[in-house]
Amino acid sequence: MEINPFSDKYFMNEALKEAYKAALADEVPVGAIIVCDNQIIARAHNYTERLNDVTAHAEMQAFTSATDYLGGKYLNECTLYVTLEPCNMCAGASYWTQLKKVVFGASDKNRGFSNLKENILHPKTVIISGILEEECSKILKEFFKKKR
Repeated sequence: MEINPFSDKYFMNEALKEAYKAALADEVPVGAIIVCDNQIIARAHNYTERLNDVTAHAEMQAFTSATDYLGGKYLNECTLYVTLEPCNMCAGASYWTQLKKVVFGASDKNRGFSNLKENILHPKTVIISGILEEECSKILKEFFKKKR
């Protein structure tokens, strides 16, 4: 089976690589990448423990890296791929970046932005969920099982 290098599954696999890096660093295993014109321009994973910063989520790290790469604060031609549904903070930040699309793997029934009654993403942002959901959920479940 040939993998289309520009498919949502391909890019989510790249975000999963970041999640595995986070797990190895004893961080909550969430990975994110940002893609622009079918090119990965940012890779990140959670750094909350390493930086002792509760805002150092994978998405926030990826936003900073991508905007630095592009030289501007807007990501309106970019797609965020993240292994776990963004929390309210990250979804709010994505609003300000004006992301074109957000693609996430596992849903977060407790802290995900979709629990809100109102959409806090930019009105033009397209949302796709459930890409490689099983794989994205598995790494999180295994991580927290070891912690308990």
